[in-house]
Amino acid sequence: MNYNDLTRRYFESTANVGELKGPDVFRGAAGNRDQGTWVQFDLRIKAGAVSAASFLAFACPHTIAASAWLAERAVGRPVNSLLPVGVPELRDRFAVPIEKMGRLLIIEDAWLAATVAALDYRESAHISDRGE
Repeated sequence: MNYNDLTRRYFESTANVGELKGPDVFRGAAGNRDQGTWVQFDLRIKAGAVSAASFLAFACPHTIAASAWLAERAVGRPVNSLLPVGVPELRDRFAVPIEKMGRLLIIEDAWLAATVAALDYRESAHISDRGE
């Protein structure tokens, strides 16, 4: 299969690969290794923004590259359940074939799981701060 330069570069990079630890880290995962695609994002949240992001993936080069790029792009952005860019833009940016679109949706689901965990925690901490 042909991969564009961006896909090759991010697939070969080891930046942002791994797990983050600590009380300010929120994790989300999606997919299934048995079905060929699994992605996990760890997000460290400080003052409502992503201060560090990492990922693990059992997936094709397109999925790994897109996950690496998203982890890199997340740093410094406010916590948001939306991807920094939409799935169609990811598809175009990494030249993902149409038959692999489902894998990009797995990335989106893993991202959503991590950000929702962070947002839910922030909301529940806010409620307890008010004494409710």
